[in-house]
Amino acid sequence: MKKVFFILGLGLSLFTQAQNTLHQVLILNEGNYDYTNNVQIEPVTIGSYNPITQTYTTVNTLPGMRFASDLIIDGNYYYVAADTKIFKIDLNTHQEIASVVCPGVRNLGIYQNMILATRGEYLTTYDSYLQVFNSNTLQFIASIDTLNGPKWATQNIVIEGTTAYIAVNNGYEWGNEKGLVGLLDLNTLTYGNEIDLGPDGKNPDNLLLSNGALYTVNNKDWSGASVSKITLGNSTATTSNIAFASTGCGTSALKGNNLVYQISMDNVLQEFDVNGMTNVGPIVGFNRNFYELAEEPISGHLYASETDFFSYGKVFIYDAGNNESNSFLCGTSPGSIVFDVRPSNSIQEQSFTFGVFPNPSSEIITINSNMPIEQVEIKDASGRLMVQSTEMEINVSFLAKGTYSIQVNNTSVQHFVKL
Repeated sequence: MKKVFFILGLGLSLFTQAQNTLHQVLILNEGNYDYTNNVQIEPVTIGSYNPITQTYTTVNTLPGMRFASDLIIDGNYYYVAADTKIFKIDLNTHQEIASVVCPGVRNLGIYQNMILATRGEYLTTYDSYLQVFNSNTLQFIASIDTLNGPKWATQNIVIEGTTAYIAVNNGYEWGNEKGLVGLLDLNTLTYGNEIDLGPDGKNPDNLLLSNGALYTVNNKDWSGASVSKITLGNSTATTSNIAFASTGCGTSALKGNNLVYQISMDNVLQEFDVNGMTNVGPIVGFNRNFYELAEEPISGHLYASETDFFSYGKVFIYDAGNNESNSFLCGTSPGSIVFDVRPSNSIQEQSFTFGVFPNPSSEIITINSNMPIEQVEIKDASGRLMVQSTEMEINVSFLAKGTYSIQVNNTSVQHFVKL
């Protein structure tokens, strides 16, 4: 149950004439937690993909978090919802700025200086499924309790104007799923009307905004799927069934003017006409079972993740013609793909990132970076300096087999394995 989200890394008021560029793509890897034995198999990690150098780097790990569910960018920071906490992290250095406890946090939304957090947990009842925090300090502001707010578990958030639209699905109580979209007045923090999606609109898993209308992708009772449409300012919903199986866990996104989605365990990507509220059919060129989908707003390329949920994660990039243009390995269960878009003439300092290829290697390694390489140092496990260079390609054939650390420009450090 995820949300695809992108936002400008900087305010555009100072750069109204600037051309926007894709600075980086943040990947939130949900990891793998063994609930039977209470063991973390793969940690929750955050990775950064550089579209210029086409390199992926793990930039942060969130220890102690069993899973993660959302990531959003606002200004110079990004916020992560993970298990029992909300984290505020610097967008360039990826250093944690602050965190706050919020058990069962699922998705996040931001309005001015407020962070909205939806909540839900399997076999857990809360007295509030919607909480508000200060985005600067993460200090608690308000709790919209079940008497005055949503009475069941909540999921996605869309903010339009001064209203937050909240998907209420109760998706963790099997057989009692709900299909509601609640409205929160952001000026007064008053929870008002709830829009009923109807009997075929239960369990909204994704909430999307397009051309003045809200769309939900619903998993019903996990035995079927539908799409609901709410025209903003209207209190009624139109729902169309799309399949006799669920769409899995959030495998849907807007692409161009239509919705793309995939049925759980399938390897065909489907297209849905949101204006006519009808299925278009399969899209040629896709033959994998995806976990997350996201359209990159500059080029229109589609980023799609694949995972086995316990040890592996990979993101594929498809161009406008649905041709695979690139791919990269990432962490386990890449569940949020977020685009950091900035003005091309931004004066904000960029973070240095690099990648090592191939890894492992027996002879030659190549270092790709987003900035000029001034110095490369390779050290063995004991910290002994083995190589010092200024080149992108380095011969490592003389090194003994093992794991080595690579430091570039006296900043970032990564590891590679010598075969």
